Amino acid sequence: MTNDLNHRSRKILHAVVSEYLQTGEAVGSRTITRRHGIDLSPATVRNVMADLEEMGLLAQPHTSAGRVPTGSGLRFFIDSLLKVRSLSPKEKDEIRERYGDRSPDFEDVMQTTSRVLSDLTHHAGIVLAPKPDRQRLSRLEFVPLSGNRFLGILVTADGLIHNKLVQLDEPVPPDQLERIHNYLNLLLEGRSLEDLREAVLRELGDEKNRYDKMVSAALALGRALSDHRGEADVIVTGSANLLAPAADPDEVGRMRSLLHALEEKELLVKLLDKTIATERIQVYLGAETSIEALNETAVVAVPYGPGDRPVGAIAVIGPTRMNYGKVISVVDFTADLVSQLMGSK
Repeated sequence: MTNDLNHRSRKILHAVVSEYLQTGEAVGSRTITRRHGIDLSPATVRNVMADLEEMGLLAQPHTSAGRVPTGSGLRFFIDSLLKVRSLSPKEKDEIRERYGDRSPDFEDVMQTTSRVLSDLTHHAGIVLAPKPDRQRLSRLEFVPLSGNRFLGILVTADGLIHNKLVQLDEPVPPDQLERIHNYLNLLLEGRSLEDLREAVLRELGDEKNRYDKMVSAALALGRALSDHRGEADVIVTGSANLLAPAADPDEVGRMRSLLHALEEKELLVKLLDKTIATERIQVYLGAETSIEALNETAVVAVPYGPGDRPVGAIAVIGPTRMNYGKVISVVDFTADLVSQLMGSK
């Protein structure tokens, strides 16, 4: 039905939503004609607003009040009416300066990114650090422990180190470890752990490898390592930006639930994993997050990663009444900058 909106209806809907996002108040027809350059009588504007209400895009909180956008109206505004301006050269330079002239440690990049998002948008900045199984690896090594257990040491192309404990059913002779390392690192060749998993499965299916004990042991270790999926780290900065003073007990309870949701990293990982899968910027409104505590918030998220391979995501969480144009441009540019920093290491 929204596809049938004519130019006049779209212009009035854009004006109502824009005004509401700025003031937080119901928008009347006279406000639309005075502030948004719409050359129509207030009566005509009211008729169009009534039509938009019937379509479920606007709502009228009180009989004598103006209109506010519904969830559907806000979604249509973001998808079809919002024009996102690029950041100015000065704004981009100010963000770059936050990272410094030299490429910092990657963990510092993640912390800085979360702070940048929070400081520039005045909402909560979220960073999903790359999962070990998505990162490009430069080498791996196994340290033997007791009881057929090994500590797998993974070194990423960015210089990060991840440790994983793996266990085999059969022992591996210590004198074969060096050959095993050489074999697996040759198989690795800059792949991610996900890629290594596929390569190991192919090698396991090769008839000739079934009769070489060293290769069999190497593939067993490689499979145990690649099947162990690492947990991604989530960095949250600016949670206090989401909390406004509230005397209403229900509002206080909602805020507590919101803070708890931000502490539940698994929920955020699932949400940002959806963003990584789409490989493009996403705006989630309320219930679209599938997180009950975020029902009255909006999340603007975008994946990042060197080249065309997303390995993590960054996001801003704020109220549904946020400046979407600014937030989208800040998140998008920052993700590009982080991707460049990863690629330069």
